[in-house]
Amino acid sequence: MSIKENLEKIKGSIPEQVTLVAVSKTKPVSDLQEAYEAGQRILGENKVQEMVDKWESLPKDIQWHMIGHVQRNKVKYMIDFVALIHGVDSFRLLKEINKRAKKADRTVDCLLQIHIAEEDTKFGLDKKELQEIVASEEFQKLENINIKGLMGMATLTDDENQVRREFRQLKSHFVELKTRLPEIDILSMGMSGDYKIAIEEGSTMVRIGSSIFGARK
Repeated sequence: MSIKENLEKIKGSIPEQVTLVAVSKTKPVSDLQEAYEAGQRILGENKVQEMVDKWESLPKDIQWHMIGHVQRNKVKYMIDFVALIHGVDSFRLLKEINKRAKKADRTVDCLLQIHIAEEDTKFGLDKKELQEIVASEEFQKLENINIKGLMGMATLTDDENQVRREFRQLKSHFVELKTRLPEIDILSMGMSGDYKIAIEEGSTMVRIGSSIFGARK
């Protein structure tokens, strides 16, 4: 199957109100161009430098989503063009994004990453940290970031019940946060292996790579 056929198949399997982020990390620019020509305008990368290189050589109407773990010293390289930063997993990172966005005269959309997986390898805030950030006076003063919602990754397991449980947990955090930040509207959860479960549990944005571009080399 071609990238175009894969995209059409996935778009046909997700509801209209769910946004598809095509995860293009490690893939060559030619593959991204193929996805672009098939109509895909939202691409997700997990390394800042790789995203910058691709941004420089591809059409400028692509929305670039940073979906990986972000080091604070790398924020400055993407601040001029990044459309959404999914993996905001600390208040220090949020403050750095705000500082750089102010310098660039932009307001940058961000998602707060919540740790829902039962494994220690995933980044993210816990419930207490999330509540502390949102309740803090310092948070209220950040004028160059726009919190759009939450992101999380389920455990990599064949146990569908566990995955479903983790997504439900993230959805409940989202519902709770919405009482404090009523304008949030993005719940980014679900990847190639579990996006259908994620959508059933309320995801509004799925991040799909291998089912579109093929397995990573």
